[in-house]
Amino acid sequence: MTSDPWGRVDEQGTVYVRTAEGERVVGSWQAGSPEEALAYFERKFEGLAAEIGLLEHRVRKTDLAAKDAQTALEHLRAQVAEGHAVGDLASLAKRLETLTGEIESRQAERKAARAKAQDETRTAKEKLVAEAEQLAESTQWREAGDRLRALVDAWKALPRLDRKSDDEFWHRFSHARSVFSKHRKAHFATLDAERDQARAAKERLVAEAEALSGSTEWGDTAAAYRDLMTQWKAAGRAQRDAEEELWARFRGAQDVFFQARSAVFSERDAEQGENQKLKEALLVEAEAILPITDLKAAKAALREVNERWEAIGHVPRDARPRLDARLNTVERAIREAEDAEWKRSNPEAKARANGMTTLLQGAVDKLQGELDKARAAGNASKVAKLESELAGRQALLEQALKSLEEFSG
Repeated sequence: MTSDPWGRVDEQGTVYVRTAEGERVVGSWQAGSPEEALAYFERKFEGLAAEIGLLEHRVRKTDLAAKDAQTALEHLRAQVAEGHAVGDLASLAKRLETLTGEIESRQAERKAARAKAQDETRTAKEKLVAEAEQLAESTQWREAGDRLRALVDAWKALPRLDRKSDDEFWHRFSHARSVFSKHRKAHFATLDAERDQARAAKERLVAEAEALSGSTEWGDTAAAYRDLMTQWKAAGRAQRDAEEELWARFRGAQDVFFQARSAVFSERDAEQGENQKLKEALLVEAEAILPITDLKAAKAALREVNERWEAIGHVPRDARPRLDARLNTVERAIREAEDAEWKRSNPEAKARANGMTTLLQGAVDKLQGELDKARAAGNASKVAKLESELAGRQALLEQALKSLEEFSG
């Protein structure tokens, strides 16, 4: 008899495998030695182990479907149970039990993943429906219309739910789009009616504008055209072709009037151009008053300039700010000189400055005396304190003296 730890062959060639429950026959061998018999059935055991290893790999490392894994598992479990092999069959059975748990776990995970995906799809569709229902009441026709089309594309990209849920969501989604389309259609119908009204109103305004084009009442007619323009803007827009044709007529009538007025005003502008030259020459005289050395004489010279300035008359509108600014510079300089003169001669301010200087001088003299005594007594801490206070009062005194000098300058 020949044996190894997991099996044996008896004298009749019967092959046994050892298990926890005892020995059982796995086959017979008549064609060779007992060692060859054991080697054959051990190879069958290795083949079973290899198949189990392959299934383990496919379950753990690939996306093998749970149904296919379960079928392969049952096939291998039957082979191990029949046991036509010599080896540790219990370890193979244990590996298959472990795989059973892993397959069941994977089934549960995939079921949970499918449920999660359905929940995510449901949430996504609920979100799309809610946004569509919100857009249904929008009056931003272009933006809302574009967004609704994008929502349709997003809907198509989502997986399907159960039929009942999908139908309910789609009914709400489709209804929201229909409501928006209905509102938009009604809006543009109203808009067409408003454009017809605008066209009628603008035809009336064009007739009025053309009737005014030959007027020579420059001010009143210009004001009338401004009023017509205000009415034109308030009338709204007609259809594009009508709007362009009516605007061309309206603008053309205005151009006829304003070109005629411009010709008249050109003659007036020539006169104002001469006035500008006279005022520029007068400004040279006014600016020669500066810098001021005699305030009384400067004021008299400025009065004469102002009288001649007013006598000259109007200048072109675009030149007026620049010319006025130059004259204002001279006037401002004289006012500032007057203010400075008043400040220097103000008796109340001078008295206050003089009084402050006297008080500060007294304080400085007092501190200086106390400091001299502290130094003589050798009181170092008091000397340091008094020196600090004295420096501060002397600085204030210097500022007061400078202020007082301004009144005598």
